[in-house]
Amino acid sequence: MEIKAYLDPEETGRLEDATTCLRDKLLVRVPRRLGCRISEALGLAVQDIDFVNGRLTIQHLKARVKLSCPDCGTRLGKKHTWCPGCGHKVETLVQKEEEHRRIRTVPLDRETLDLLQTYINGGGPVASNGRRMLFPISRQRAWQIFIEAANRAGLPHIINPETGRVHKVSPHKMRDAFAINAVKHNDTGDGLRMLQEQLGHKDISTTMRYRKVAGQELQTWYNDLFKEGK
Repeated sequence: MEIKAYLDPEETGRLEDATTCLRDKLLVRVPRRLGCRISEALGLAVQDIDFVNGRLTIQHLKARVKLSCPDCGTRLGKKHTWCPGCGHKVETLVQKEEEHRRIRTVPLDRETLDLLQTYINGGGPVASNGRRMLFPISRQRAWQIFIEAANRAGLPHIINPETGRVHKVSPHKMRDAFAINAVKHNDTGDGLRMLQEQLGHKDISTTMRYRKVAGQELQTWYNDLFKEGK
């Protein structure tokens, strides 16, 4: 079984070509060309596409649980047993779920926009809560589409460089592949800041991880130094 740290552009192209319908092709192509999360792709609607200016608006909704003291309302961590605000012993934490919504607008290439227009004209989107959703499928079905297409394309499994665990090709690997290819193309400060904006990272340190992954080629470079002596 072939194992790689990430997929290169040729391999993500093979994954896209291995899909069986226009909807599935776009489901792979959109994260491949935008570097967006699969949850963001599944949340896209026709209204989010600006065909004139070649841009697409992405909404990222994340739920966070806030823990606080039941007596004074001071924010606490999971391991707090005493409240630093009022000094009382905390028997039960108050949990409040908060939704954080972030919106970003990113460029999209003309070929993908043309495919989206064809898909829309063919009646692909489905109306839901006042929006015409591009991909009216569940997250689980999206994963199945990626795994099935990866098997047809004969793609390698992916190893996590930090944990050593091996995984099948998943939707998030399109995001990783986009980011690593971008870092290879331009790893300057400006390049990384633009990548941060494209990926929707709140902290640049998250984006910087891809610079480390792209640096996996250091091992290949090092090994090549001694090939002539063999």
